[in-house]
Order: sequence, then C-alpha cells, then structure tokens
Amino acid sequence: MLEFAGIVILGIIAQWFAWKFKIPAILPLILIGLAVGPFSTYFTENGAKLIEPVWNGTEGLFPGERLFNFVSLAISIILFEGGLTLKKEEIINVGPSIVKLITLGAAVTFFGGGIAAHYIFHLSWQVSFLFSALIIVTGPTVIAPILRNIPLKKNVSAVLKWEGILIDPIGALVAVLVFEFIVVGEGYNYTKDALIEFGKIVIIGLSIGFTAAYALYYSIKHKFIPHYLLNVVTLAWVLAVFVLSDLFAHESGLLAVVVMGMVLGNMKVKELKDILYFKESLSVLLISILFILLAANINIKDLLMLYNWKTLALFGIVILVLRPISVFLSTSHSELKLNEKLFISWVGPRGIVAAGIASLFGLRLVMTGEPGAELITPLVFMIVLGTVLLNATTARVVSKITKVYLDSSDGILMVGASNFARLIATYLIKNNRRVVLVDSNVSNIEKAKLLGIEAFEGDVYSDELIENVELNDIGFLLALTGSPTINSFVIDKYESSLGEQGTFRLISSEEMMQDNLKPKSGLFCETDDFINLSEVVRDFPFMNEVTITSEEHFKKLLKQLKQEKISIPLLLKDNQNGIHLIPSLTNSFKVEKGNELVYLGKKII
Repeated sequence: MLEFAGIVILGIIAQWFAWKFKIPAILPLILIGLAVGPFSTYFTENGAKLIEPVWNGTEGLFPGERLFNFVSLAISIILFEGGLTLKKEEIINVGPSIVKLITLGAAVTFFGGGIAAHYIFHLSWQVSFLFSALIIVTGPTVIAPILRNIPLKKNVSAVLKWEGILIDPIGALVAVLVFEFIVVGEGYNYTKDALIEFGKIVIIGLSIGFTAAYALYYSIKHKFIPHYLLNVVTLAWVLAVFVLSDLFAHESGLLAVVVMGMVLGNMKVKELKDILYFKESLSVLLISILFILLAANINIKDLLMLYNWKTLALFGIVILVLRPISVFLSTSHSELKLNEKLFISWVGPRGIVAAGIASLFGLRLVMTGEPGAELITPLVFMIVLGTVLLNATTARVVSKITKVYLDSSDGILMVGASNFARLIATYLIKNNRRVVLVDSNVSNIEKAKLLGIEAFEGDVYSDELIENVELNDIGFLLALTGSPTINSFVIDKYESSLGEQGTFRLISSEEMMQDNLKPKSGLFCETDDFINLSEVVRDFPFMNEVTITSEEHFKKLLKQLKQEKISIPLLLKDNQNGIHLIPSLTNSFKVEKGNELVYLGKKII
C-alpha cells in the first residue's frame, strides 16, 4: 500500500514540477522511476529497489503477468485518447510538408533505425524494426513544453506542433502492427499462415474498432447514456473493446482502441470535449503511475548493457543522421528556409507513447523468450531521455543560431470576434500585422475565417491559449467581448504571457457613464463600449485614414472624433508603417507630420 501510494504521490509531484518549470513531464517521471528503482539498489541496505514492480517473477507490486496486464489496459486508454485527437481535416489542412513528415519522414526513421539497431546491437530484424517503429513518434506532450518556452517563427512552431500531434496515433498504429507481426511470426515461422494470421488480427482490430466507435456514437446521439455517466461508460467501453478484441484475435486489442478513438474523434459528437477532458485527466494519472513503474522495473544490468559506444552510435544516427534526412526530404520544395529546416531537424524529442508501448511490448516479448527483447525498453528509454534532455537544454540556443528565434512579439490576439473586431483585424492584417481572433461563438469564428482571418474557437477559462505554441509571437492582447467580466478576466490571466507589449480591454457601459469609474489606462477605446462599437459598425462598417500635419492637428482631430457618435478613433500609423493603439500613446511619443490617424465608422474628415 505504501509503495503504490508513493508512486501516485511522486507522479503528481513530477507533473507539477514539469508544469512549474515548463519541461516535458516524461523527464522527471522517468528520472524518479530510475531513482526509486535501479539506482536505489546502490543505497539500500540489502540492495533491493525502493519500488519493485516485479521481483523473481512471482513477487513485487505486480507479480506474474499482472504488470503486463496493468500496462496493457493503461496504454489502451492512453492510445484511445490519442486517437480521439486525430482529425482528418487537420491532416488535410496542415500542408504538404507536415503530411510528408508523418509519412515519408516516418518511413526514413523506421527503415534507417531498424537497420542501425540490427547492425550495431546485432538484434534480430523483428526486434530492430519494432525499436525503429517506436522511435518515429515525437508527441505533443514533449514538443509543446519546449516550444512554449521559446518564441519561434510561426511556420516553424506550426510544423513541429502538428507533426507531434498527428504522428502520435499514427506511430502507435505502426508499432502495434509491427508487434503483432512479430508475435504471429513466432508461432507460424513467418510463412503463408503467418500472413493469414496477421491479416486476421488487422481485420478483427479494424472491424471491432469501427463497430465499437459507431455503437458508442449511436448511444450518445440517442441519449441512451445519461450525461453524468458518459465518461465512465466511455472508459468501461474502451476496456471492454480492448478485452473483446483480444479474445477474438490475440494482441488485436490495441489496434481496436486506436481505430475506435480515430473514428469517434472524426464524428460530430458535441459531447466529445467532455470525453476528451475526462480522458486527458485520467491519462495524466495513468502516465504518472506508468512511467515511474516502468522505469523502476528496469534493472541495473539492463542499463549497464547500454553503457558502451554502441548506444552513443545508435543515438547519434537517430538524431544526427535520420532526423535531418527525414526533415529535408519531407520539406523539399516547401516555403521553409534552410535555417528553419535545420532547427526542425534538431528538435525531435521522443514521447510518452514511444516509451509506454516500448515497455508493454518489451515485457510481452521477454515473457515469450524473444531474443534481444530485454533491450527494447532500455534502448527506447535512452532515446526518449536523450532527446528530451538534448532538446530541452539546447533548443533556445539553436533557435538563436539558426535565426528562427523571435526577438520581439508583435502579433495581436483579439479575444472576441464580433463585427467590429473582424473589421479591425482585417485592417491590421492588410498593414502586415499578424492578428489572431479567439471566440467561443462558432458563428463568429466561421465568419472570420471566410474573411481570411486566423481564428479559432476557444475557452478563455481553460489554459488552451497559454498552451498554444503557435501564439508565441503574440505581444498585444485585446479583450473585445461584450462581457466586462470576461474582458477583465482575460487581462488578469493572460497579461504576463500574451500581453508583454500591451493589454487593452473595452470600457464597460458603467465605466463609460461615470467618469470616476474610468480606468487611467489599458483601454482599447476610451469613450465607447461594446454596444457603441457594434452600432457604429452596423451602420458604417468602414476603417478610415486621415494624414496628420502636426501634433496640434492630431489633438484637434481626436477631439472632433470623440464628439461624434458615428466615428471612433482607434489607431495611429507612424511614418515607418508601425501601428499604435490610441490609448497606448504615452507623453514621450512624438506625433509627427505624415502620421495617419485611423478611425472606425462614417468618414467625416
């Protein structure tokens, strides 16, 4: 009891530590597991591990096959959640470079890694290609914390982000198929019967996965499941599908749950967000337990087997040869520049799916007596730890050397995508400023996208804005919703992370009516609230410019516009085409001849 409680407590501490210091959670989890597992044998009196998952096969926390069974069920839940996040429209929309990275690039790593492992460690071809299948996966859980801490050019962060998101379930699927082929081959000696058995596993896994996804979708759609039971029923259904598929065809369960997640994730299920939220929370707990357990299960002798030049050679080939080749082949004839390709080549940390499935398959193959199977888990853990440590410590330096690091954040994030927000965003985009709109209203987002504005549906009360690595170049934050409460919340929560250049919100109706309530600064528009702006844009949806001849002329224009009810001053464009929000102008800012005053509404000047 004490050991199991300790694992949970240490796992959550590791997750908090990762969040606090903005590092991938897998790093402290594996290090803690090694510390309480193999490394602890150097300090305990009897040379035993502080936490021993399996000892002598029949003792420990999970004696016999119980560790394998627990890991199998946990991985099935994690892979189902990964499958839920894979959207077919995302693959279509991300661009050819990312599609090539998760296909051609993955193939380079798969074949190159397999050949390298075979000739360096003299592993069988089956085990070598299982190893290479596991290391093609990067994953968002390791990429995002690294990129979130480094402001990068948007196209670079987008490529790395989407590669990690999309290759996670795809890599898991490839690894599952390779593993199943190995297991089948052991029983049929890779004959015609082996191919038939492999086909049986694939067909049953696909069939049960598709059927289960549609059954759950039908049950949700027709309200057969009450909302308060939705998450636990989904969890029970995932476990049932995994076990049922395994009964029909041994080792087909993982394939079934991955397919089930992918199919369900691409259906129009409005409750999908609730399911995802629950599965993410559950996955955090399972991952915390899993990686401490799995790292603790590694023995010192397994680690000592890696303490030689062969390990370094394999790591160097994976990182310095295969990754650059896959990136440059995948991004040929793309808009990415040489320096951007070099940085993407350097950043490729392996993630949770790779380590988790490696441990599961390693346990299974060791139990069946597959030669060299005992090396799979330590080798993959070595790649995972090595790439995460390397990228986490050097990504910032390499980004500056390759000149993909953003020295200043000039992008603009607008929370609220109403009519006037879309009009202002369109003007700013035409003046070469990056603008992103976020709104919980789907209709507003769709209208913005039709205008060519970068926009996405989001909840400001969650952490998705902070976690979005593609917002690293955002420096200005504008809260433009019709709710003063939301506007104030947005400024308070995101000022430090997204508003380093300035934060602005709409004045509330109450503040507009009483001068003593008006804030001293931080207003996007000092005299007009959401209602006024909406009414002006409804009647006069125009952005107008007027050239300034002197500072006195500027003050006179401001006064004239503020007296009007149908024209609202918003921006000042300087002689270098820089855009300044009117409230952000300080006493030290000198208005010069040739500057342009930009105002919203009817043209009166």
